[in-house]
Parts: sequence; C-alpha cells; structure tokens
Amino acid sequence: SAGPSEDAREVRAGSAAEGIRFLVLFDGECALCNGWVKFVLQRDRRGIVHFAPLQGPTAQRILAARSDAPAALTTLILVEDAGTPAERIRVRSDAALAVLRELGGIWRLVGWLRVVPRVVRDGVYDFIARRRYQWFGKEESCLVPAPGMRARFHA
Repeated sequence: SAGPSEDAREVRAGSAAEGIRFLVLFDGECALCNGWVKFVLQRDRRGIVHFAPLQGPTAQRILAARSDAPAALTTLILVEDAGTPAERIRVRSDAALAVLRELGGIWRLVGWLRVVPRVVRDGVYDFIARRRYQWFGKEESCLVPAPGMRARFHA
C-alpha cells in the first residue's frame, strides 16, 4: 500500500509522541484498560512503553493521519516508532501480545499465543471488549501516573 501522505507526515511530525518506540493507545475511561496500563507499568523495567488515552489529542493526531487505523475507539492500539517513516500500528490481540513480548522475562513466553489464528484471538478479544464496561466498569477520572512515570504518558 502507499505510504502516508505529506499532510499525514506533517500531522505526525507535530506530535509530542514522535520517535517513541512503543506507544499504547488505550481507552482512558475503561477500568480494564487502565488495569492493563498499570500491569505494563509495573513490569516494564526498561521504561520503553509509553501511553496515551484514545480520547486525547496525541491519539487523535496519530489516528487521523493513518488510513489503516480503526475507526472506532474501542480497541487497544500499539503504535511502533511513532511519527517516523517506520511507524506502524498493531491492534487488538496483536497489540497486546507485542507489548507482552517487549516486557521480556516470562511475559515473552506468552508469544506462543501467536500460533493461534488471529481471527480466533481477536474473536476472544472482541468478546471481552464488548463487555468491558459491564464487567469491569468505567473510570470516573483519568489515570494519574506516579511522578516517576509521568514522562511516559501523553495527553
């Protein structure tokens, strides 16, 4: 497929997230999603995973510049090499498994789930995602990162 347009590159180039190796875009109102962010923060010893809520301007700029981005803000999105020519996105189960792989250690072993066909993995992901508010609730306020973690969060 064709690369991003010049306009799209300009939008991405203005992002504060430019050059970040791993940027997770998550539903900031979802208690399950916020739990995932906390889980990753506690286990990301290298501090390489950054976060931005799907409802915020960073995610909106990135997604508006991409023709391959999901239309609905209902899924986990991993942006790799944000704002660079190598930028790519992974969604749903592919995003979650890629983040776990980057955590290293025992979490890297979860990568074996990639042998399960994506349609099956994403089917399970979608089943849970459709019920996430019902099962886990909604957050009344945004996740407030600890002072040492604030640099890894983008509005």
